[in-house]
Amino acid sequence: MSTLTTPHIDVHRAGDRMKTRVAWLDSKHSFSFGEHYDPENTHHGLLLVNNEDIVLPGEGFDTHPHRDMEIVTWVLNGSLVHQDSLGHAGVIYPGLAQRMSAGTGILHSEKNDSWRLPPEQGGTSPHSEAVHFVQMWVVPDEPGITPGYQQLEIDDELDRGGLITVATGMPRYRDRTAIAISSSHSALHVGRMPGAAGAAAGQVITLPEAPYLHVFVARGEVEMEGVGTLYEGDAVRMTRSGGQRIVAEVPAEVLVWEMHARLGGQ
Repeated sequence: MSTLTTPHIDVHRAGDRMKTRVAWLDSKHSFSFGEHYDPENTHHGLLLVNNEDIVLPGEGFDTHPHRDMEIVTWVLNGSLVHQDSLGHAGVIYPGLAQRMSAGTGILHSEKNDSWRLPPEQGGTSPHSEAVHFVQMWVVPDEPGITPGYQQLEIDDELDRGGLITVATGMPRYRDRTAIAISSSHSALHVGRMPGAAGAAAGQVITLPEAPYLHVFVARGEVEMEGVGTLYEGDAVRMTRSGGQRIVAEVPAEVLVWEMHARLGGQ
């Protein structure tokens, strides 16, 4: 458990993120990633990666390995094809919760090429739409677990408003999470706020209290109590905090990691 005693709120603006841009990929990194390394910005709590990616049609990440990591992918627009060495193949789209436990080792690819799959695996007609998604990595409780994969559609739940628990291994959320991850100290919540003047019901969420919180504005614009306006791509890292209200008067979506430990157990 954390030994932190002083609350702290740190705002990170979208434009300050490290970036990887090639012909087919526009990727923005909230933390050190790949060739982008900043020793002062490697993680927050148990969250090591928060990448916002846009991939052009017919392109994507070829087969590559992972191990000892819980990887959650959240699609905002378009569709992303997942294929892995465990035999899973399918299309991830907005409102579908998906995670991959790398464990002892797994190979997978992620591409914007759904038309190459058969219809029973979500295959579609060729299209010209880029896929826009956020991929997040958290540290599992222990190394060497059996690799795994899980997905579940939760679009209807998200439309009802409030913070929806999408992925966790925390006992307190066991009966109301969409998918499970092998991390008993972290939970990903998603709040979809349709937006309305006056902040009607469904346009307000309240942050959980935790030693570590990471709030990412995946879509739209919000007002956060004690912080002010947050725009798309902005993030807030919080320690020993929570309980703040987030209000949206325009359509918005926020991704909230609640964490009760940090890398190294400090």
